[in-house]
Amino acid sequence: MSGSSSIQVASRIALLTIAAAAASCTVGAPTEGGLEAQLSRDWTYWMTQYPEAATQVGFPGQDARWTDYSASAIAAREAYLRDSFQQLQKVDRAALTVEDQLNYDLYRQIVEAAVQGLEFHNDAVPMRAVIPHNLLMPINQLEGIQQDIPRTIAAMPASSIEQYEHIVTRLEQVPPLIEQTIRLLQQGVTAGQTPPRITLRDVPGQVSAQIVSDPMQSPLLRAFSNWPASIAAADRERLTAQAVAAYKTRVLPAMTQLMQYLADTYLPACRETTAAGALANGAAMYAYNVRWHTTTALTPQQIHDIGQGEVKRIRAEMEKVIADAGYAGRFDAFVKFLRTDKQFFYTDEASLLSGYRDVAKRADPELARLFGRLPQNTYGVIAVPAAVAPSQTTAYYDPGSLKVGRPGYMNANTYKLDARPKWEMEALTMHEAVPGHHLQISIAQEIEGLPDFRKNSSYTAFVEGWGLYAERLGEEMGFYRTPYAKFGQLTYEMWRAVRLVVDTGLHSMNWTRQQAIEFFLANTAKTEQDITVEVDRYIVWPGQALGYKMGQLKISELRAKAEQALGPRFDIRAFHDTVLGAGAVPLDVLTQRVDAWIAATKKS
Repeated sequence: MSGSSSIQVASRIALLTIAAAAASCTVGAPTEGGLEAQLSRDWTYWMTQYPEAATQVGFPGQDARWTDYSASAIAAREAYLRDSFQQLQKVDRAALTVEDQLNYDLYRQIVEAAVQGLEFHNDAVPMRAVIPHNLLMPINQLEGIQQDIPRTIAAMPASSIEQYEHIVTRLEQVPPLIEQTIRLLQQGVTAGQTPPRITLRDVPGQVSAQIVSDPMQSPLLRAFSNWPASIAAADRERLTAQAVAAYKTRVLPAMTQLMQYLADTYLPACRETTAAGALANGAAMYAYNVRWHTTTALTPQQIHDIGQGEVKRIRAEMEKVIADAGYAGRFDAFVKFLRTDKQFFYTDEASLLSGYRDVAKRADPELARLFGRLPQNTYGVIAVPAAVAPSQTTAYYDPGSLKVGRPGYMNANTYKLDARPKWEMEALTMHEAVPGHHLQISIAQEIEGLPDFRKNSSYTAFVEGWGLYAERLGEEMGFYRTPYAKFGQLTYEMWRAVRLVVDTGLHSMNWTRQQAIEFFLANTAKTEQDITVEVDRYIVWPGQALGYKMGQLKISELRAKAEQALGPRFDIRAFHDTVLGAGAVPLDVLTQRVDAWIAATKKS
């Protein structure tokens, strides 16, 4: 092995195994104790079981490991989860403080939902994941180790020799992770649990993009070209040689194996159907996902009907903007103009990113008028990695961690510039950066006194509902001054209303993929590239897209309720601080918080 030795690799792997065993022995199964002790014990356990999540949130000591997806590890996590739920049922809720009763209610709900998810092959993790992780379908075009590996490596701290050694160790441990994932994929094939083949068309290419002839050109080794001054030249040379060797002898063969398996074996075996209901127990799984992502008891039919009503309402607002722009009664012509006119598109990636950064910078000073509390952590705008851009959405947010000094990032898609119109940029920045995801998530991370699970909870209806509500706030912040930008904001709201119709249509009403695409095209100005990617997203993440509009409707409803109840005493800053002041919560808990704030304000 050039630059390293098989002894060094074996020693590092042995140490990794010992550390993992020690972590599980130290934490053990849930034991008797108070609620606070169990929350702390469980958080530590799940952080040691999911080292990638530990890296993201800044939990110490796990940066040299990957999640163990062996059959024994999966079984142990399931047993721990069930034991944890049993321990929660022994807690005397009446003896807790009011605040701890809320902690108890939220945590018990999360753990119970995770136990229920085991029926659908979900991994045991009770941290409120954005997407329930189906162990038999661990890879699709939007998630999986082909994206998790580079994203986790990029999030790792790199300011000391020890931290660089952690990166090397993780690189050396890529093969077991890939081997375990292939094993799970094959189990899914045997059990008839696969994503639709049509949605996976770009996945082998996502893996092949991680395969480069020059290791130093790989994003996985980016830290080895950007050294802190505190690390001496000799150490830089040694660590770089180890990283290059790890890439050549460990990462490259494993990634090649994964790419070949996906292209030659997995994709040909994947199903032709698209509905969740086509899977064994699929209808029950979809109902579970709907509850998970909306935090409501609404049925798919009820949500579908709400979506149809919202599509009609937003379409009326669109028609008014079209008339103001001189296109009265010509929706299709106006939409075609927005999709094709060259004035609405950048011609180079750098200009697109600069455009997003300009919007973000103009948004920052407006926040003080709408929020009493702002986060300490900063954020930036970067490009979506080229390897995954063709199958990724227009933009997404990667949370930072003030604890480890990592800013948040809005990732903007620069693939196919003729599918990235300027008129959508203001609304998208409001959603992904501020006052949307960066503001809400960073505030939650920085709230003193909350248990860790609440600082990092991610209820889709709350987090994405807030992001969509934040798009509307852009109007109060001085954005959407042209009819095109205003139509862009309405297009994004329509997009989320269409989701209610399309997601439920696909998974509970026998809609075809093409039918979903055509409904989308008929009601929004988004480009066909975006729409196709979106529909494929709903297909592989059943129910997730429902949380956006359902959450926004609830937050808007609560604001209108507060404005009417308080009249001139309504304070928008205090309202927003109340909504965000407890971290992400289910919609019924949010309603209780706002009602209590209204009552307290009336008395004050």
